[in-house]
Amino acid sequence: MGDSDGALTGADIDLLQKEFGSDPAYRRSQNAVTQVPIDDVALDRRIVTGIDPSMSHVLDDWKVTNQKQSGRCWAFAGLNLLRTGAMKELNVKDFEFSQNYIMFWDKLERANYFLEAVISTADRDADDRTVAYLLDSVLNDGGQWNMFVALVRKHGLVPKTAMPESESSSASAKMNASVRTVLRQGALRLRGLHDADTETVRAHKRDILAVVHRVLSIHLGTPPERFVWQWLDSDREFHRDGELTPLEFAAKYVTIPLDDYVCLVDDPRSSSPRNRTYTVDFLGNVVGGAPVTYLNVDIGFIKDAARRTIVGGEPVWFGCDVGKMMRRDLGIWDAQLFDFAGVYDTEFSLTKADRLVYHDTQMTHAMLFTGVDVLADTARRWRVENSWGGENGVDGFYTMNDSWFDQYVFEIACRRDLLPESLQQVLSESPIVLPAWDPMGALAR
Repeated sequence: MGDSDGALTGADIDLLQKEFGSDPAYRRSQNAVTQVPIDDVALDRRIVTGIDPSMSHVLDDWKVTNQKQSGRCWAFAGLNLLRTGAMKELNVKDFEFSQNYIMFWDKLERANYFLEAVISTADRDADDRTVAYLLDSVLNDGGQWNMFVALVRKHGLVPKTAMPESESSSASAKMNASVRTVLRQGALRLRGLHDADTETVRAHKRDILAVVHRVLSIHLGTPPERFVWQWLDSDREFHRDGELTPLEFAAKYVTIPLDDYVCLVDDPRSSSPRNRTYTVDFLGNVVGGAPVTYLNVDIGFIKDAARRTIVGGEPVWFGCDVGKMMRRDLGIWDAQLFDFAGVYDTEFSLTKADRLVYHDTQMTHAMLFTGVDVLADTARRWRVENSWGGENGVDGFYTMNDSWFDQYVFEIACRRDLLPESLQQVLSESPIVLPAWDPMGALAR
């Protein structure tokens, strides 16, 4: 097909149209998909009716949260993990840490991180691939587990009542656009000072950060330095802790050892050897904080660690490619949920590694595993606490068949003591540095 120069000819187009029109199955698919969404046509009813949301192990007895029109899933998932221990400590059925508080400090810290990256690359051309990537991806809402821990360690936490949601925390696009412009303007200014002394450059950076702080404060409000914490527990007993700082509040109500957690990833690309640690260039938020580090292991090991953690009584933070093979209103995932191959009469044969290499998958969302259905020590299905409100699934909780875990889950945070000694030793090795645009950094975009 095609002329010698590769162009489509009129004869080529005629042949394509005749081949399509001569097949009754193609015409039936056309008639259906031109009238209703492709997902409704391709949905495999057998899988839908075969998914049972009941689980052998369920931890949650609380309501889901809602990140609304923002990309704060990673922070919501982290705070949702931490609130399970806080609710027990407080003896309450419902509690949320302030997501807006974490967002404020992430934005300010990330602005500083970006400006330091600009300073360190100021001797490169603006169209250098790394510089271009930094300028293109500045101040997104996404993030990673290590970034979440860095914020909690430096800035602490507050209850949602101390810094509730604002219009811009729940719908961040306009605020982000304004801050991005401030930072890109600042990047131009700082890159022009690449021959200046450090004190001069840092003084200009402080001026830029003052504007960023002002914009964030206008949009999100001012983070409290101290607040009075009091509450009524599930037994109708009143408690008052008095005045606390955010760091004091976190020290009292974060009940898990955050520094003992490691990120396990499934990166099956041939360029990424197993049982090695990785980081992504210029991925982070807190300058001087612990770097974002992944330990690349087999997906079977990740599933086993997640299962053991849930059975042991603790939810699991994880990252995945959320939109693939998902039915949002039903709240279900399965690797074969939609029969696109049958509708289009073609094969979709890319492996998980192929999809990473050819830009067909990446981490797009973080959530919390709060249950697992286990038979003979093997996970069959997973219960997921999403942060999209309670309208879909079972009051906002979703059900994931194990086949989907294999294909679209990429990362979990788990305790170090779940690793064998050989892998714990690997954690002390210097990580392999992936380029800034690598898909393993996608959750932070």
